[in-house]
Amino acid sequence: MSIKKGLNIRRSPQERDASSKLKIIVVGAGLGGLGSAISLRLAGHEVVILESARELGEVGAGIQCLPNSTRILREWDVHGILSQKASVTQTCNILGWKGGLISSMDFQGTGEEHGSPFNDFHRADLHRMLLDRAVELGASIRTKCEVTDLQFDKARSTATVLLRDQPDEVADLVIGADGINSRCREILLGRKEPPHRTGDMAYRILLEADDIRKHPELRTYVDDKAVNYWYGPGAHVVTYPLRDASLLNMVLLVPDNMPEEGPSTLQGYVDEMQGLFRDWDPNIGKLLSMCPSVLRWRLCIRKGIDSWVHPDGCFALLGDSAHATLPYLASGAGITFEDGAVLGECLGRLRSKDATEKKRALQVYELCRKRRTETVVERGTIQQDLNHLDDGAEQQDRDAKMRAFEAVERDWQAGKQGPLPEPLEAGEDPLVWRRYGVGEWLFQYDPIQD
Repeated sequence: MSIKKGLNIRRSPQERDASSKLKIIVVGAGLGGLGSAISLRLAGHEVVILESARELGEVGAGIQCLPNSTRILREWDVHGILSQKASVTQTCNILGWKGGLISSMDFQGTGEEHGSPFNDFHRADLHRMLLDRAVELGASIRTKCEVTDLQFDKARSTATVLLRDQPDEVADLVIGADGINSRCREILLGRKEPPHRTGDMAYRILLEADDIRKHPELRTYVDDKAVNYWYGPGAHVVTYPLRDASLLNMVLLVPDNMPEEGPSTLQGYVDEMQGLFRDWDPNIGKLLSMCPSVLRWRLCIRKGIDSWVHPDGCFALLGDSAHATLPYLASGAGITFEDGAVLGECLGRLRSKDATEKKRALQVYELCRKRRTETVVERGTIQQDLNHLDDGAEQQDRDAKMRAFEAVERDWQAGKQGPLPEPLEAGEDPLVWRRYGVGEWLFQYDPIQD
């Protein structure tokens, strides 16, 4: 069964007169802020992005984008730059911690079914493409703009953004896209609220593919168009190639041993990291032996709140400030791009700057997005446990389920689409991106239809 969706590419902003054209301030120039700026400019509104950093850029290494995410990115990217920077992923392999294959998924076939591919990017490349597109569409970007507070004028339905050592900025609408450590979230809630710790942290590494290819047993990790996962006791490992297979992205998810107080990103100790995986698949150790240095990221989430929208209807949250999730569904950026697409669609339908209409548009945005994103956060937490089971009965049951669901998937692709055999139940496939995990509802998402 094909459920392909066509692209809805818009090349230039919607025509809009002054009576319905909002001045919108987007706080944060990360992936979410830039994506929402693109969508809001295409809707015909004036957009100013305020970024606290001195320079624009993106840290980190690789990022996975699933079909629901790449569909939106392709709609925003009219020049084809995205495809030049993307690594196409054809297969997902789940291995045990000793290296044996448990189950696989055909990413290429699933991408074709949903009309958009599984892509991997270097975060800096994806960030640059979004930045260039936002600027091309007319978004204004200012750095060194740290938001300290917001003030609201209900009579005028405006918000004033207070900035440290900068003049105030007044807007018809403020979108808080300032990430997991969001000041905007604190302003909306009226209290400080640190991100919720999950007990895990990540080592993130980029390795040179030429070094890896010197070892014949390792070449597959850079030359095959595959993402590989090793599931093991208390931890898991992910690898996939980037930048035309010139780099290998490697992420190791382990129990958090970072200091209670201090930054969420710290320098790591290579020997400590290597020691954690000494007894795992020897190929992991060989890859880690090529690592000269490493950083550690504490993994946190944002739990749901009553509303993302300010009662005055001129301020709302978007992306990680509202729903930061674990990376275990590879969906954090994807659901943020969905936020931006839905927000642009809602505000593109404004007929006036009337406060009631503007507030209604934000309520529709929240109605479309809130439950879906909370579900992704919840399922990511479930996956944290599934990926990290100790050897034993639960692990054996997980692996048996993965293999059973793989057989169902093969039958489905061959046209044999009967009921699930007992005791399998929809939503419980531990290889989470297949149709009976989250794939059935995650990949089909259409912001305009929603």
